[in-house]
Amino acid sequence: MNKATDYDAIVVGTGISGGWAAKELCEKGLKTLVLERGRMVEHIKDYPTMYDDPWDYPLKGQLSKAEKEKYHVQNRVGWAPTEDSKHFFVNDLEHPYVEIKRFDWIRGYQVGGRSLTWGRQSYRWSDIDFAANKNEGIGVDWPVRYRDIAPWYDKVEEYIGVSGENLGLKQLPDGKFQPPMQLNCVEEDFKNSVANNFDDGRLVTIGRTAHITDPNATFEGRGTCQNRDRCWRGCPFGGYFSSNSSTLPAAERTGNMTLRPNSIVYEVLYDDKTKMATGVRVIDRVTKEKLEFKAKVIFLCASAMASVGILLQSKSKRFPNGLGNDSDALGRGIMDHHYKLGATAKVNGYLDKYYKGRRANGFYIPRFVNLDDKTKREGYLRGFGYQGTASRQDWSASIAEMGYGKDLKETVLRPGEWQIGVTGFGEFLPYDDNRVTLSTTEKDKWGLPQLAFDVEFKENEYKMREDIKAQIVSMFKTAGFHDVQPYEESSGPGLGIHEMGGARMGRDPKTSVLNGHNQLHAVPNVYVTDGAFMASSNCVNPSLTYMAFTARAANHASEAFAKGKFDG
Repeated sequence: MNKATDYDAIVVGTGISGGWAAKELCEKGLKTLVLERGRMVEHIKDYPTMYDDPWDYPLKGQLSKAEKEKYHVQNRVGWAPTEDSKHFFVNDLEHPYVEIKRFDWIRGYQVGGRSLTWGRQSYRWSDIDFAANKNEGIGVDWPVRYRDIAPWYDKVEEYIGVSGENLGLKQLPDGKFQPPMQLNCVEEDFKNSVANNFDDGRLVTIGRTAHITDPNATFEGRGTCQNRDRCWRGCPFGGYFSSNSSTLPAAERTGNMTLRPNSIVYEVLYDDKTKMATGVRVIDRVTKEKLEFKAKVIFLCASAMASVGILLQSKSKRFPNGLGNDSDALGRGIMDHHYKLGATAKVNGYLDKYYKGRRANGFYIPRFVNLDDKTKREGYLRGFGYQGTASRQDWSASIAEMGYGKDLKETVLRPGEWQIGVTGFGEFLPYDDNRVTLSTTEKDKWGLPQLAFDVEFKENEYKMREDIKAQIVSMFKTAGFHDVQPYEESSGPGLGIHEMGGARMGRDPKTSVLNGHNQLHAVPNVYVTDGAFMASSNCVNPSLTYMAFTARAANHASEAFAKGKFDG
């Protein structure tokens, strides 16, 4: 990093949203400082486990008892961190927070953030979703509709590479897709069963995922997906989208980006005279030195809860309760998606069939409830979708007892029977009393107040969860699968790793924090484009929407900057 302290723009965070903000602002010619609270991670160079095999780990990839204690919150997700991915998840002993009610906050503090470990499922919102709050009298009305975001979805999909299948569904708009990955034989038959036995519009398709599948496509510095399914380690081929492989290198190529890791932003500075933000205050993570950086445009992309925390800490005479918090909506309306529930089943037959590679994707069942009178459900609002996969068990399932000799050798060469599993992802309504605040008693190792979570599922969510289980059990049984088992594991909000809200967009400054361009209503040169801006949650993975809104907001900011609107 050079010694300058004044820039045209500052971007806080380097994950999904921060990488896009950096790319767009730098390509528009703004000298941009990009601040990341975690360590540096350089594409390929800093993926230490990218080529490891299972036998490289003495505990088969699992953490030791002592290591699990360091990651006691991160371990709640069930599949991470493991020995090959723990370096991309935070040490919970070093980064505590307050749980007034259980909240599973899964984090990754490094350059690239959780873009290195995200699930990569990429789905558009529709007008059904953008209009739902208004139509149902829930929360606040979104200040945008699908037509406002559609061209930005186009831009993002074409740039990051999203593979998938266009379906012509009103609830799941089509996109600019790479060739779809293929369903396996069991998934294809399940798809046909659903199509032939249900008349309410439900269907099975391959997941829409941010993986390059077209070998003839050109993505600078990136290649096609190799079907290794080791994405959470960092992909040396750049087959899936991450900030590290894509947007941050693009920003760097402009010569306009200055990247500073180990920089914990804790306050946005505000000038009462100009009514603009002037920069940010930072604590160096390693030295604990306090620094200030100045800019005319500020983008908060630190992740939803972290950005809300920064705004809450940014107090002044004008904003005694946090920057831009005239409405008292800051920190309210925290949401996530349902997770850790669905069903599993065993599948007879298909023993002469297998599949090639480790497809880093599964099948998807789009929302099919509460779309019209025919699909209306009593007892809850909104809807849900499913993500799942069918696969063959490994050789160990075929050995009921120990064997030896020729029979044993032949047995271990045969894969086991087919199985299928599905997880439901349901919408979480925005409630003002589901909120995050600053703890008045607990501080972190840098002397900053910890975030305190008071968030819970309510009646609408619990009733939806019951239907999520019931509907997939019905589909599995109709398909002829056996040993169908619904499941629901202990979990709380946050475990879907789609935490959002807290600085919602809205039309009215009295009830929202941001306007329709992601600007603070009262401080127009501050943009918030991570999940904090969400006014509702839909039931689809949100990262594609974060990226589209970020690209749109960065375009708006660069045009306003060029016109001198942020000069004060």
